Amino acid sequence: MALPVSHEQQERPVAEQDAEPVAPARGRRRVWWARTGLAALSGLALALAFPPFDLWPLSVLAVAALALLTRGRTARHGAWIGFAFGVPFFVVLLSWLRPVGWDATVGLSLIEALFLALMGAGLALTSKLRGWPLWGAVLWVTQEWMRDRLPFGGFPWGRLAFANTASPFTPLAALGGAPLVTFAVAAAGALLAWAALSAVRARRTDTEMPWRTAAGAVGALALALAGYAVPVPTSADDTVKVSLVQGNVDRPGMDFLGRPMEVLDNHATATEKLAADIAAGKVAKPDIVIWPENASDLDPFTDPAAYARIDEAVKAVGVPTLVGALVDGPDEQHVQNEGIVWDPATGPGASYTKQHPVPFGEYVPFREELSKVISRLQRVARDFYPGTHNGVMQLGPARIGDVICFEVAYDEIVRDAVDQGGRVIVVQTNNATYNRTGQTEQQLAMSRLRAVEHGRAVLIAATSGVSAVIAPDGTVQQRTGEMEQAVLNAVVPLRDGRTVADRVGAAPEWVLALGGVLACAFAVAGAVRRRRAEGRAAAEREAGTTA
Repeated sequence: MALPVSHEQQERPVAEQDAEPVAPARGRRRVWWARTGLAALSGLALALAFPPFDLWPLSVLAVAALALLTRGRTARHGAWIGFAFGVPFFVVLLSWLRPVGWDATVGLSLIEALFLALMGAGLALTSKLRGWPLWGAVLWVTQEWMRDRLPFGGFPWGRLAFANTASPFTPLAALGGAPLVTFAVAAAGALLAWAALSAVRARRTDTEMPWRTAAGAVGALALALAGYAVPVPTSADDTVKVSLVQGNVDRPGMDFLGRPMEVLDNHATATEKLAADIAAGKVAKPDIVIWPENASDLDPFTDPAAYARIDEAVKAVGVPTLVGALVDGPDEQHVQNEGIVWDPATGPGASYTKQHPVPFGEYVPFREELSKVISRLQRVARDFYPGTHNGVMQLGPARIGDVICFEVAYDEIVRDAVDQGGRVIVVQTNNATYNRTGQTEQQLAMSRLRAVEHGRAVLIAATSGVSAVIAPDGTVQQRTGEMEQAVLNAVVPLRDGRTVADRVGAAPEWVLALGGVLACAFAVAGAVRRRRAEGRAAAEREAGTTA
């Protein structure tokens, strides 16, 4: 059956009739590319919210932009917008991986952007629900909840909370940890998007600004200011005098370890200088000393020279010292990344083994298969063996909660160390591969959030920077530069009190994350019902026309 043709179409040349659909198609393509470009620019803006740029308001604006771009779209289009947003965001955020290779940066960015593609699809679906700003904010937590766990134990870098470790949102961490901070930032952004849409509609219809515009703007502002109402713990149950030793490395990058004993000797020498300053009365004697991760590149339990050098330095300073060392075992194919309590009188004692080794950096998944394709993986000669318990240890007069390097990004590892009695959080880290790339600043920001979340001082000991002393309110009281030998001396609080975030644990994250999943399920169910209803209506119309 021929389609009906209008009188105007009959009068036009055939060529014009055939060309008619081309203009709308071109317009749709232009709109599609415009949305893709705006999504990419929004992702770049979000990257600038994180250290080393620290433009945290951009985190709110980027969320608002993504909400607007996915509003009313199909799930498929929303997924593409989320992916276009995520790729530039992660490429810039993770550019510190460039010493390993730009291919590693781009590869990891593409994997992480897939989670934002899923979120983009969810944002598009839930934008059709009532209260869509709330569901959009919840979906940000859902996305981070997934990324924190998948694949290979997850990679939490790039959480909205980590861009807001020195913003008005920060104190909310004491109530619900990083997930609550992320939710508040995302909700503020979604409310701004809601306000902007209402204002545009009012202008198009030539009406006064509706109440929604004002409510959205006020709601976003209220969320940003809510943190000021959260009490931040400052009182101390006790104090401890601590010295953080940053021995430095001679050559940053992939080969930071240099010659055997080189890094160890740097830290031993810096500790002996500290001992000399104490003897000369220039520095008060500390109660404890903390060395960073990988301060000893040799196993002191199998290498007599390494044992002797550590013991000599610890005896010189005369106080219990937390030593970061690589320890062989439990078999020939593995090595353990440990923090060891070293007493000047009795030698090595309790130890903590890193629980969450970094995939492809400290162990190689599917080693046999991937090493044949990616020869660079052969540089990881042995896999790091994961520890099985938390880092709560007695170091002199202080009961510390030790975490090692990237573990500070994982909620459950830090939370467990505090719940089991850690009175101060210690972060032993080695960022020598990534010095002067921005990675150290991003990790410092995470540590600031942990201080507020748990109401604990955080002590960062790094091989080559940044080492820092962070107060329980997240304030950086002292810090070193990068690529320098330095010692920080401070009196820090030891606290036993628990924040609300400690008491509620992971519950806020699970509630919010599952809320996002349920919102998507309701949105899909609603879409299916609408399609069925439309199909029935169309069938009834066709039946009536036929009759």
